[in-house]
Amino acid sequence: MSDDNKPTDSFTSKPMEGAPGQKPRQPAGPNGPAYTNLDFMNGPEARTLRILAEYLEPEKRFRDQDIKDTIVFFGSARILSREQAEAAMKAARAGLDSQDDAETQAERMERAELALTMSRYYEDTRELAKRLTLWSKSLAPSGKGRRFVVCSGGGPGIMEAANRGASEVKGMNIGLNIELPFEQKPNPFITHSLNIDFHYFFMRKFWFAYLAKAMIAMPGGFGTFDELTEILTLIQTLKIKKKMPIVLFGTQFWREVIDFNALVKYGTISRRDLDLMYRTDSVEDAYEHVTTELTRLYLDDTAATM
Repeated sequence: MSDDNKPTDSFTSKPMEGAPGQKPRQPAGPNGPAYTNLDFMNGPEARTLRILAEYLEPEKRFRDQDIKDTIVFFGSARILSREQAEAAMKAARAGLDSQDDAETQAERMERAELALTMSRYYEDTRELAKRLTLWSKSLAPSGKGRRFVVCSGGGPGIMEAANRGASEVKGMNIGLNIELPFEQKPNPFITHSLNIDFHYFFMRKFWFAYLAKAMIAMPGGFGTFDELTEILTLIQTLKIKKKMPIVLFGTQFWREVIDFNALVKYGTISRRDLDLMYRTDSVEDAYEHVTTELTRLYLDDTAATM
């Protein structure tokens, strides 16, 4: 049979391997292979396949880039960089000369002042991610892949700051993005091959937890609380058995929004559970704590044999 008459692959237009007389693959659609039928693949019957794809496809990317483990940053998508916050303050001050009523102008100034205050967490995240990336890149090659790669939720705010800090020192970094109706778009600082979109929150959560060797929680909202308390629960219940330093960055914020001591007081957690978290306001302190713990747990010769 000549190549001119041999059946071809519908994706490549190359001759297909097979016995003489084999029928060509059918085109995409209801009469073709199931995986080419988008109505089926996007329907409820193929949900299991889509879930599995959000396990296998990221796994392949991590394997291709030799990613061994990560340091995960969580925090608010709404926190601005210092540059953005200063621009917002300038605009708010310029608005004082507008025709808006005094109450509107006061609210605009209040929001701008708060954004400027909170922007320190963007800049601290950026600096901490930068320093941790330089430390990770300085580790002697161990044959165990890229170690302690900065990972975020892939969006704006604190997530952007983490990816930005890593990228500014030419460090590979990860963004685990999620499809949301607002706020969440991939930031431009994520390593292109590790910019991963998820539809299912629980698959995104799996990849956060599975690769993480440390977690840094900056001030945030419901999403940050969700990720933090879920990891704490998995550690507390020994569903996660690996040791993982967890940093709560911003002592006043965390003290005001979650009263962990009250949980101890009312007997809903144990006092030793408080030891799962390390609190600080300092980039230097956070860096020293995380690198010291990761070295002790995963890099020392004694740790390597455990």
